[in-house]
Amino acid sequence: MQKEYKTIKEVSGPLLIVEGVEGVKYEELVDVELPDKSVRRGRVLEISEDKAVVQMFEDTRGISMQDSKARFLGRVMEVPVSGDMLGRVFDGAGKPKDEGGEIIPEERLNVNGNPINPYSRDYPNDFIQTGISTIDGLNTLVRGQKLPIFSGAGLPHNRIAAQIARQAKVVQVSPDGEVKSDKSEFAVVFGAMGITFEEAEYFTNEFRQTGAIERAVLYINLANDPVVERITLPRLALTTAEYLAYTKGMHVLVILTDMTNYCEALREVAAARKEVPGRRGYPGYLYTDLATIYERAGMIKNKKGSITQIPILTMPEDDKTHPIPDLTGYITEGQIMLSRALYKQGVMPPVDVLPCLSRLMPKGIGEGKTREDHSGVFNQLYAAYARGKEAKELAVILGEAALSEVDKQYVKFANEFENRYIRQGEYEDRDILTTLSIGWELFSILPRAELKRVKEEHIEKYLNK
Repeated sequence: MQKEYKTIKEVSGPLLIVEGVEGVKYEELVDVELPDKSVRRGRVLEISEDKAVVQMFEDTRGISMQDSKARFLGRVMEVPVSGDMLGRVFDGAGKPKDEGGEIIPEERLNVNGNPINPYSRDYPNDFIQTGISTIDGLNTLVRGQKLPIFSGAGLPHNRIAAQIARQAKVVQVSPDGEVKSDKSEFAVVFGAMGITFEEAEYFTNEFRQTGAIERAVLYINLANDPVVERITLPRLALTTAEYLAYTKGMHVLVILTDMTNYCEALREVAAARKEVPGRRGYPGYLYTDLATIYERAGMIKNKKGSITQIPILTMPEDDKTHPIPDLTGYITEGQIMLSRALYKQGVMPPVDVLPCLSRLMPKGIGEGKTREDHSGVFNQLYAAYARGKEAKELAVILGEAALSEVDKQYVKFANEFENRYIRQGEYEDRDILTTLSIGWELFSILPRAELKRVKEEHIEKYLNK
């Protein structure tokens, strides 16, 4: 039963306070009717005795405390879902932005989702190929994993996000060396928060021109859209992903950019609520709030579908100890770091390999998934690149003449690794066998005695082939 109140007592930023309320529930939807009969929507954020704090999804300007009415709808925010959502573009409130008209829903789902019972979770162990060597070869993405990209302002994380969304697929390498994939069961849910109009146009055009939009759902919130939409958008995206994964049996990749804008929106609302700030002014519950988003990735036993997450965040001042990347690193299973130094050298994508990590990588590689030599190639590439970087730093301090012959070969290896392995075209989709082959070609630069992390039989089989 809907209840109406004309007791709006305060409007503060995106929040308004309604007094004298009864039977109101947390997260309940609220319609605020203005004197001109227009309606704006919000949700209950907090209840204290007979007061309700309402978080508005739209601008609060023009809301008259004397003449506006708050109508409590008795239900939580839901998103209408259907298989027809693939190929569509929506805004941060879940309304269509394209010309396809309203969705005829098969179901309406609570945007907050249901927690997955830990006992029912299945362990992620299937390889997802992104077509980017630094991810597939060295920081492998596994189906059901959450693997964030840590970027910085001005770095090309949006282009990398679009490339992953275009190219990602679940693959298996057969014993005879054939890469098999099935894109029909793969979908991408793309959520963009607080981006500029130009960035939104870039994403939608990229998806449309490459045909990737046929298996994608886009949620886009622009920088001039209401701040509160940034808080609801990831939940809309993940609810859609859960429907496609667990009802439709699809493997869904969720890309969320930029989580920094999400956290800034959270801080703004917390400041409007006059909450005691935590580290750097962010609310003390930032860790818990981020966990409610990241932990919605995964696989469920006896369910065909899965949700894999790639959250993207820009580290303020390139500081990885900032609360947002710091807490994200605790919750997720690794990170892909982008390098400003490589970007300045013109290396694309500028992935800073050494501080990157994928904790679930060992489960997603090896015979039957990628290839039997993958683990050895990964270890040898890391070790050789680290040694080459050290030798380059030594040469800067002492001069190249101070380097041994082996050190000079490692310097050459490090340069070739950046130019041939890390650097690749924006539309270059490398399969995992190509990525491994480039690794073996780079090993030929080093003396055979230095290849201590790959098995002898793999050296015989793959080196100089």
